[in-house]
Amino acid sequence: MKQPLNRAPQSRRRRPWLIATPLAVFVLIALAWSAFWFYTASQIGPELDGWRAREAKAGRIHTCSDQTIGGYPFRIEVDCVNPSVEFQPGSTPGFAPAGRPTVLAAKNIAVVAQVYDPTLLVGEIAGPMTIGEPGQPANLSANWSLAQVSVRGTPQDPQRISIAIDRPEVAALNRSAMELVASASHVELHGRLVSGSVSSNPVIETVWRMNGAYAPALHPLAAKPTDGEISATLTGLKDFAPKPWNERFREIAAAGGGIEITSARLAQGDILAVGAGKLTVNANGRLDGQITLTVAGLDKLIELLGADQQLSQLLAQKSGGMNMDKIAGGLDRILPGLGGVVRNNSGSIAAAGLSMLGEPRDIEGRKGISLPLKFTDGAVSLGPIPVGSIPAVF
Repeated sequence: MKQPLNRAPQSRRRRPWLIATPLAVFVLIALAWSAFWFYTASQIGPELDGWRAREAKAGRIHTCSDQTIGGYPFRIEVDCVNPSVEFQPGSTPGFAPAGRPTVLAAKNIAVVAQVYDPTLLVGEIAGPMTIGEPGQPANLSANWSLAQVSVRGTPQDPQRISIAIDRPEVAALNRSAMELVASASHVELHGRLVSGSVSSNPVIETVWRMNGAYAPALHPLAAKPTDGEISATLTGLKDFAPKPWNERFREIAAAGGGIEITSARLAQGDILAVGAGKLTVNANGRLDGQITLTVAGLDKLIELLGADQQLSQLLAQKSGGMNMDKIAGGLDRILPGLGGVVRNNSGSIAAAGLSMLGEPRDIEGRKGISLPLKFTDGAVSLGPIPVGSIPAVF
């Protein structure tokens, strides 16, 4: 009967230690985690400095008016106020024309990474973004409701990048005032490394999507909202070492690489086009290759391309003097409705010409025509009809 009386005080004396031990363990874990967080945060600055130095060697100078690092305890947040990049002549195609630097600037960039997964970076860019010469009014300005970027990998070894923008708008300087030239409801761009490495023969797979894209000032083809998706693979790169883009395109040409379009789909009103093909860069820095297109609403597409007259002449040559009723009757057998278009609207005879030159094929339940979109030393033709040219990439 005495033993239980002796054990009770011992049990009560041990209870403070039982409470203090988990607390001590928690404190040690918190201290270790804090040390880990501050060590990780301390590496961000040197990493960014190294990346900026590599970019500067390639002619792209990145700056922030103010940079802060935070996010304790579970995230690493880097905030860059008034970010800008100055492109030196020759560093990037489309920038620094006529041998003068170009500056691209935004309002703010915030990048976040989880401490337990530092190889996934998620960023948000605040507009507006402007492009122009240093010290001069901007030539272009872009804004949006939301712009997000995610990167998988590290600055030295990126593996995947995604960009998504809601309601982008682009304006251009016109007589000292900014004028809207393009807009969309949504745009996405995704890229990933599918083989090789950043230092040896990387192969890049890309996907580009757009919804409600509209740019009437650029071309009649973009005069109505357009939806599209293009998947392509880029081959022929030597590495991701810092260098101007024109040098990269020379590498692609020398390696026999190019752009393989695995699938493409564009829809605008009554026009629907799907296709696939491959483009290469020749020794002159111009595109060669072919994309096989299947198009529904071909007559409207040809009118937008402004190729009616050229195709009318071709049709007359191919018809061998046949009268229009016979031609129209044959076209109705190929694609119902085209004969009526020819009879009632001579301006749409171009579509009839392409129908005779192409192969009838169904496209998403509609009647369409399959024909080649050819690139020959930068010159572009739809079947035999020239529709434009693309400048050299180096």
